[in-house]
Parts: sequence; structure tokens; C-alpha cells
Amino acid sequence: MNAIISAPELASELTGENPPVVLDVRWQLSLAKAAGEPPFDGRAEYAAGHVPGAVFVDLDRELASEPGTNGRHPLPDVTGFGAAMRRAGVTPARGVVVYDGGQGWAAARAWWLLRWTGHPDVRVLDGGLPAWEGPLSTDRPAPAEGDFRPAPGAVGLLDADGAAGLARSGVLFDARAGARYRGEVEPIDPVGGHIPGAVSAPTDDNVAEDGRFLSPEALRQRFTALGAGNGTQVGVYCGSGVSGAHEVLALAVAGIPAALYVGSWSEWSRDPSRPVAVGPDPQ
Repeated sequence: MNAIISAPELASELTGENPPVVLDVRWQLSLAKAAGEPPFDGRAEYAAGHVPGAVFVDLDRELASEPGTNGRHPLPDVTGFGAAMRRAGVTPARGVVVYDGGQGWAAARAWWLLRWTGHPDVRVLDGGLPAWEGPLSTDRPAPAEGDFRPAPGAVGLLDADGAAGLARSGVLFDARAGARYRGEVEPIDPVGGHIPGAVSAPTDDNVAEDGRFLSPEALRQRFTALGAGNGTQVGVYCGSGVSGAHEVLALAVAGIPAALYVGSWSEWSRDPSRPVAVGPDPQ
């Protein structure tokens, strides 16, 4: 099964006999509130126009639980997540396609959660809404209640200790920008730097200028050069388990399975007992 779908492919499938459920997960990591500006409003963006039939999903409320010691976007309550997916019409009998505003991070978070909880057919719209060439709708669909029942554990999940161990025994990718990995800047979390042993692999390098993923071959070459492949166990973390999900998606496109450390740096950096490495060297 492909992890991504092109806009023309989605348009064709939406006219088929068993069209996929489409989820709109527009979200942005925004520092606007600290600057006194209104934060990004994904629901308002959805209301202004979305892929016909798409249902809005709120990342902060439905794809994560309240921020705290486990990070800024901890795993959602599984019962609540399942209820949210059923309200959106999700059922194992139909594929699911997820998109966001183009960055791909939020869509990948929904993709990863649905895979982790056992949905058999989930794809991300490559390039997000900007890649969509069809009409937009302002209708608010009311899908029939789905019957998806989450069964966590279908794909790899890391906690802090597991991430630390994998940085020594396999390869642990840090999907944040290089400056945050090196500890040169840290706009959000308590301290800058990275998990000792982690390898810098910024998510932005997985896509072309138009926001679409590089080819599977190019992605495979990239990750292999960074230490993945040949049976090596791979894990990913980021700031709070959102852009890291996008890196797990890129690895899936490349044919490389990877686990996600959902708590990521926002959890790691809140525990003063955990070591922090700075600079370009993994250690």
C-alpha cells in the first residue's frame, strides 16, 4: 500500500464506487500568540474551503492530549480518538486520505495515529491542499457514523528510554531544523540541543520546493546515507511528535519502517536528569 496519494488519484477515487474518507487536518505550529497576534485557526480555514466531502479534524484536541510532562502533543486518549474518527465517518472498510495546508506535518500525525491504532488503509495527499486542482467546497458534511475501533500497537512507538537506547543500538533521526538540533536556537522548549547519539535529519529535506515528497529512490538514498537500511532499527523524534510523524511517513515512502517517539524533545527537555548534546556531532 502506498503511504501517499496524488491529487489526480484522489480526484479519481472520489468518483469511484467506494470513495475514501477524507480528513482535513489544517494546523500550524505558531508563535503568533506570544507576539500578540491571533493564532492560526484551522477550523476557519476549513470553513472557507476544503476538498468536497472532507471532515475537519482538530490536531490539538483530537490527535493529542493536553500538553504537560509528556510533551506538547502527547498521545490522545485512545477512546476519545476512536470516537473522533467514528464521528468523521472512519471505518476499516474504506480507505482514509488525510491532508493539511501543504506542510504535511499535521496530515502525517493523523496518518501515523490511524496506522498505530490499526487502520489498514491510510494515505496522505502529497503536497496537501495546494496540490488539489479540483473545486473547493464550503459545505459541512455530516458523514454516517463510522465503526473504526482503535487497536494501538500496529506500528512502532518509542518512549524516552526507548529513544535513548535506539540512538545507541540503531539510528535515531532528529527531524527538527538543524539549528535546533545543534542547540543554536530553541524558540519553544526549555533547552536547546538533541538526544545524545541522534542524527540530524531535518524534515524539510524530504520534500521538493512544491511541498511534494522526493521520489522513493531519492529518499532511500538520503536515509541510507544517514545510517538507515540494511536491517537497522530506525526511530524518529522532533519537537512534539508532529514533524517527526512526517519523517516516519517519508521513511515509509522510501520503504524503511520506523518508530516514532511521540513525546520528542518537548518531553525529553523537561526532565533535567536526561542528558543533552549540543553541536553538530551526534554525541
